[in-house]
Amino acid sequence: MSANEKVFCANCNHCVVVRQKEGEDGKYILRVRCDKKKWSKRSGEEKLYKYFTVARRMQPNCEAYQEMGELLPFVKNLKRELPIKDEVYVPRAMRAI
Repeated sequence: MSANEKVFCANCNHCVVVRQKEGEDGKYILRVRCDKKKWSKRSGEEKLYKYFTVARRMQPNCEAYQEMGELLPFVKNLKRELPIKDEVYVPRAMRAI
């Protein structure tokens, strides 16, 4: 990677999907975070992104960046395929009730 090449966070091994609690009944939504803690708010709190946002997130450089594969087909496919709206998931134990 050259010194002035931007990096797509979604193409990094440290970009991971996590569950975020949605309400009190065990439901959750999926978010993406950097497991190297490179995304943070001014307050210092860790920042989480929706799928469609992280597919567009770039940084001028990142010392923790570990490329997962060929950039263009991967990111282009993400932008086309990832859901724009949040999907709320229900744990399996809750579905049986």
